[in-house]
Amino acid sequence: MSFPSETMRSWVDVDLAALLDNARTVASVSKSRLLPMVKANGYGLGAIQVVRALERLDPWGYGIAFSEEAAELRKAGIRRPLLVTTPLLPQWIDRYLELNLRPCIGDPAALDAWITRSGQPFHLEIDTGMSRGGIRWDDRASLEAVRDTLAHAPGWEGVFTHFVSAESDPEMTALQWTRFQEIVSSLPRRPALVHAANSAAALAGQTYAGDLVRPGIFLYGGEAGARPPRPVAALRGQVVALRSIQTSDPVGYNATWRAQRPMLIATISVGYADGLPRSGAQPISDQSRQLELGGRLVPIVGRVTMDMCMVAVDGHVAVGETATVYGGLISIDQQAAMAGTVSYELLTRLGSRVSRCYQGLE
Repeated sequence: MSFPSETMRSWVDVDLAALLDNARTVASVSKSRLLPMVKANGYGLGAIQVVRALERLDPWGYGIAFSEEAAELRKAGIRRPLLVTTPLLPQWIDRYLELNLRPCIGDPAALDAWITRSGQPFHLEIDTGMSRGGIRWDDRASLEAVRDTLAHAPGWEGVFTHFVSAESDPEMTALQWTRFQEIVSSLPRRPALVHAANSAAALAGQTYAGDLVRPGIFLYGGEAGARPPRPVAALRGQVVALRSIQTSDPVGYNATWRAQRPMLIATISVGYADGLPRSGAQPISDQSRQLELGGRLVPIVGRVTMDMCMVAVDGHVAVGETATVYGGLISIDQQAAMAGTVSYELLTRLGSRVSRCYQGLE
C-alpha cells in the first residue's frame, strides 16, 4: 500500500482490489477467459501495476495499442500473449517479432506480409459495423483473398470483431454478432480464439462471450451496461489558497465568471495538466461542475487552469484539506458527463506528474 507524501500536489488513489473484483465480475458473468485491455498505460493508472494485479486471475493475455507499450510490459517480466489492437502495418513486423507480439491484421496486404515473414500467431479482425479497422463483412474481394491465404497460414490463432454500442443498442449488437458469425463460418476453419465482447457485451452474459472477452473501462471503475463497477480511481488535490471575494469580483482567466454575492473561494491543486478538463465550467447552478471538499459537493467556478481550479465554498475550509475530483461523492462517469466527455478520457488524461498511489493488495 502507498500513500501520498506531504509534498504531493495532486495524486490518484488506485484501488487494485476493486480492479480485481471488477475483473472477477466480468469473468463470472461471461463465463469466458479474460483478455483485459491495458493500453494507454492501463487506462492511465499504470499498466505494470495493473497487469501485476490481474496476473492473479490467470488471464489469457493482455490488449495493448502499440509496440512500445508491449516493450514496457516485457521489460517488467510479463510473458503472456500481448495482442496489439491497432491494425498491423508491414513496417512494424520486425519489432513485433522481437517482442513476440500478436498483431491484429485487417487487410490482405498486411496478412501476406506477416505470413511471408513469420509463422507466429496473429488475429484477423472483421469489421462488422464499427468502420474503424478490419476487413468489412461485405467486402467480398478482400474476404476471398484472405480465405485463400488463411488456408495455409499456420500462425492463424484468432478472429475478432468490435461492437459499436453494446451498452446501449442491443439490436445493433445482435446484427454485428450475426454478421461476424456468418464470416467466421465461411473461413477455412474456426481458429482457436473467437472473440468480440468488450465490457458491456461481456457483462450481458454468455451470448457474445466467445473464447475470450476483452474488458476495458469496467475494470477501471467506469460504467458499462447495467452492472455498477466498484470505483477504482480517485483523483485528489489539496486546498492551496483561500480568499474572500465580493459581489461582481471575477474568478479565473478572462473574467468569464463573476461572483453574484460575497463568498469564499478555495484554490485546488488540480488542473487540466493533471486530468481535470478545462471545458464545462459554468455559473453556480444545479448544472455546475463540482468536486468534493469537506464531505460535500462544491461548484467549480471560473476556468480550470493548467495547474489549479477554483471552487466556491460555504462553511469552514482550511488550507491543506484534500479535495476529490472523482472517486468519492462524484463518480468518474458523473465528472465526465459534467465536462462533456467520457470516463475513458478522464482516466487517460491523467498527467504524468500525478502520483499513482496503489492500495488494496499486499
